[in-house]
Amino acid sequence: MIFTATAEGDGTTGWLALDGRSVRCALGKGGVRPAADKREGDGAAPAGTWPIRELLYRPDRGAAPTTALPARPLAPDDGWCDAPDDPAYNRPVKTPYAASHEAMWREDGLYDLVVVLGYNDDPPVAGRGSAIFLHLARTGYLPTEGCVAVSRPDMEALLAQARPGDAVEIKEIA
Repeated sequence: MIFTATAEGDGTTGWLALDGRSVRCALGKGGVRPAADKREGDGAAPAGTWPIRELLYRPDRGAAPTTALPARPLAPDDGWCDAPDDPAYNRPVKTPYAASHEAMWREDGLYDLVVVLGYNDDPPVAGRGSAIFLHLARTGYLPTEGCVAVSRPDMEALLAQARPGDAVEIKEIA
């Protein structure tokens, strides 16, 4: 199954096709950009179809939701390397980590449930973008740093349907 997120307006918000209906989603603050033009730190969500790799979840904020996807609990020292010149670029790391990285154990709740998407990971190309996830949305669906974000109920509905081999498609504004 492919879950399609289609941008609208300025490209920072849109709709995700889920179970025969459309649900609100947030996209990158830089809009949606062709994957070939995506660059580290540009805030754009990469257009394309990206395989779902796994679910990461905060075990202190609830049990793993029902899903057939591989699921792994996060730990307070989990990070994700976003330094293009580092050998662990666009890979999970343990903190403290010397190179630039994103903390996966966040206090704002955005990564309480986070789906790792297979963007720029096989193998990673330095500078093409990292840490592209499907995660929980901020109140008001404020733009992301390049990810797709949905409400917790919509994420739980998606996870209940998702199977290994499924993907998320990010579409540019038509």
